[in-house]
Amino acid sequence: MSYPKRTAALASVAALAGSAVLMAAPAARAEVVNVNYQCKTPIGDKSAVSPIDIKGVKSGSGYRITMSWQKGVSSSPVDLGKGAMNPSATIRLGGADTGTMNVTGPANQAVVPANTPIKINDLTGTYTPKKSGKVTFTAGVLTIKALGTTTTCTPTNSPGASLTLDVTAASGSSGGGTRSDSGSDSGAALPQTGPEDSAIALGTLGGTVLLAGAAGTLWLTRRNQAARARR
Repeated sequence: MSYPKRTAALASVAALAGSAVLMAAPAARAEVVNVNYQCKTPIGDKSAVSPIDIKGVKSGSGYRITMSWQKGVSSSPVDLGKGAMNPSATIRLGGADTGTMNVTGPANQAVVPANTPIKINDLTGTYTPKKSGKVTFTAGVLTIKALGTTTTCTPTNSPGASLTLDVTAASGSSGGGTRSDSGSDSGAALPQTGPEDSAIALGTLGGTVLLAGAAGTLWLTRRNQAARARR
């Protein structure tokens, strides 16, 4: 193979290798899951089915988890004034990690009319990995506190996971159950599905492959020049 053709071939291989690495970047798996809630309320039992969406975005050494309800659950026999209802929930962890994490959110921003499904605002919390691997996030118990009463809604249809993340344990973490901090920071980044750092890391690896190809081309160029000089 001639020198120009050999150089072009090396450059093509390096470019293809970099592209393959980027294409292999793992994406989180997320899906909306219907959850059948059975609620224990001060006026009796109620049930409702709501599609649940859970998303995660990398935040420091952990992940910002956001849980969303697409339909209202339970109801109140009287109007709930602005700020009268405070929701919270648990998310069950599975796969590489076990246990639960807590998510919380703001009180209702508008009046909830009597005898209408209660729309739950997005609930958020922070998950810090204690183990590396694929971790699943599944809807757990929803708790609604309003007017001095507590309503507890429990999934009864064994819902599947709404989110799966491929995580890396935080530096200095040890094995064992996961604990999380919850909150409703309004300044948090908009939820995104899947860890961003995986794509960035693999993109860097792809760049390294490209640089390695360029270095090989430079070495061949100098070698050929030296060979011609000796002739």
